[in-house]
Amino acid sequence: MMNRFEEFTTRIVQQVGKKEGPVSPVMVNSASFGYGNSETGEGIFDGSIKKPLYARMGNPTSAQLEQILASIDNGVGAIAASTGMGAVAMATLSLLKAGDEIISVGGLFGGTYSYFSETLVRFGITTHFFDVEEFDTIERAINTATKIIFLESVGNPNMRLPDIRRIAEIANRNGVAFIVDNTITPLSVAPIAMGADMVVYSTTKIISGNASALGGAVIMRAISEGEDKFKGERYNDVHPFIKKMGTMALIANAKKRALRDFGMSANGFGSYITMLGLETLPLRMDRIVATVEKVVKALSENGLQINHPSLTNHPQHERYRTQFANGCGTLFTIDMGSKEKAFEFLNRSKLVTITANIGDSRTLGLHMASTIYRDFDEQTKEFLGITPGLIRISIGLESAEAIIDDFLNAANI
Repeated sequence: MMNRFEEFTTRIVQQVGKKEGPVSPVMVNSASFGYGNSETGEGIFDGSIKKPLYARMGNPTSAQLEQILASIDNGVGAIAASTGMGAVAMATLSLLKAGDEIISVGGLFGGTYSYFSETLVRFGITTHFFDVEEFDTIERAINTATKIIFLESVGNPNMRLPDIRRIAEIANRNGVAFIVDNTITPLSVAPIAMGADMVVYSTTKIISGNASALGGAVIMRAISEGEDKFKGERYNDVHPFIKKMGTMALIANAKKRALRDFGMSANGFGSYITMLGLETLPLRMDRIVATVEKVVKALSENGLQINHPSLTNHPQHERYRTQFANGCGTLFTIDMGSKEKAFEFLNRSKLVTITANIGDSRTLGLHMASTIYRDFDEQTKEFLGITPGLIRISIGLESAEAIIDDFLNAANI
């Protein structure tokens, strides 16, 4: 069977490596850069000269990573960030001010939910949360204060699959920015091609793949030369950047209105390590997606309560079959029914590394209710799909047969 990510293999390897000089990416760790003369310094600050300004605003090693990620997602450009949450904050804060509103669709990573429901509230920004199937309700919730519709390509950890194209149509019909967190499904899902304006990643996860480097990224689409939602009254704050930077306006807007003052900047070493992992991403994704489908089928057939869209009993199974032909990443969940049984399963497993990370080369697992979601109230946990016995599993590069045997043994089956 052909590698389902074959189209990316050659492109990514060729972009990371160089034909002349150092083959491996050059790692630049300098915090500051000399301008040579005052005229050059002036040009760097006014944007007419494209040279490094200061590491908080960008780094040559990070710039190479940004170029590769933008090309993968067909964006006009990208900005590397210090973490995945830094990327989420950069993308959203570049468009928001007090009194604005966000519409969040589907499942959400606990950190993102807290950011929307607690942190942004302190600054006068409100988020409304909806399930993936509430299309009419989502559209009715849009008003003049709505600045962003946000979703994860796959709900983490509730495994709900949104109809990205349909949500994009709602956002674009109403002139609202649409941001997709594609952390779980890089290469599998192409949000900008489906109508998104920005794509965010925690590159810490499957993109780097080995728990060596914290990082994030935001990829932006080009501003259209004709009509564009960002030229409308809703986004007056972006207009000066459109006038000056044209198609690149969303990049400039994010750098000036978020990165410059909040400082969620990537560092050169982290970007270097991320690029080394990125070289093998298509190969790892192909193996892991195939393994996930084998493992969840076998575990489900043996009576475990498995949540994954490849299973026919999943509410979005048809969407998985038609819109997620390249799979939906490394994740699935097991509901053991109680915290005690979940702990027993995790402690008996010989393969699982118990940690809060996902997308590693190793298989990872975590009991959700006692860790990431421990401080959430019961109503919120119910909305996010967090039950007392829920375990989130992130499959690694081990063989499907070894994982199945280990999990059945850990479950006393």
